[in-house]
Amino acid sequence: MAEEKWLYEISSKKKLLSLNFNEIWRYRDLLLLFVKRDITTVYKQTILGPLWYFIQPLFTSVIFTLVFNNLGSISTGLIPPFLFNLTGITAWNYFKECLTGTSNTFAKNQGIFGKVYFPRVIMPMSVTISNLVKFGIQLLILVSFYVYYISTGAMITPNGYIALFPVYIIMMALLGLGVGMLVSSLTTKYRDLQVLINFAVQLLMYLSAVPYPLSEAKAKFPYFVAIFVQYNPVTQIVEGFRYMVLDSGTFTWTGFIYTLVVCVFLFLVGLVVFNRTEKNFIDTV
Repeated sequence: MAEEKWLYEISSKKKLLSLNFNEIWRYRDLLLLFVKRDITTVYKQTILGPLWYFIQPLFTSVIFTLVFNNLGSISTGLIPPFLFNLTGITAWNYFKECLTGTSNTFAKNQGIFGKVYFPRVIMPMSVTISNLVKFGIQLLILVSFYVYYISTGAMITPNGYIALFPVYIIMMALLGLGVGMLVSSLTTKYRDLQVLINFAVQLLMYLSAVPYPLSEAKAKFPYFVAIFVQYNPVTQIVEGFRYMVLDSGTFTWTGFIYTLVVCVFLFLVGLVVFNRTEKNFIDTV
């Protein structure tokens, strides 16, 4: 009798850096279903619904403008403070949503993970992709205010580095996904991280030059804090995003390449730890 050949074979043995695109492609319908779920369920039982996509960055920008620019006298040069803050918040929000959305993957989905097989990496990938929709909406808000300020005579214009825009989106996604998968894997054993992550993310925002220019950090912060802010990859992303959109701030190819390397490295580390954790997380979660 001829040996029966299987069409698909499910095994726990895989390479640590395995990101099986063929298997992910076979489950693409499930990936799209999770993306749709993430988009439609977030504000499903809220009064304002998707309007929160608009309200959150606008209100945050207003508060930053009042507190940091008006009260704190932080200068943004020729750039209108509100537009300066809105640009930084738009970039920050995508990274933050990718990080917080993937940081509890195992704990949040332990029920379905314990019953049904599918590539586990689909879950954090769906969060990253669905957040692109939110990022796109907030980008439209940014463009609207950008056009408004230009019409009022503001001296703003994008520069040639705008061609790097897709690369910055990829870096934000890789960084958020990598750190998120790493934190998610660690929370299967250390539940305290679930409480810590929200506080840590808020603290990270103030150490990532979101509400102020990098030049202000170098001038006013203690040396060791300024060094941390400068070499924080999120700072480099936010500052680079502002530079190519507003033509204001600092950009160096050294900083860009450094940030790209760090984002790829953290993504690979997160993937390795995620793949190791998924084999036995059900025993510890």
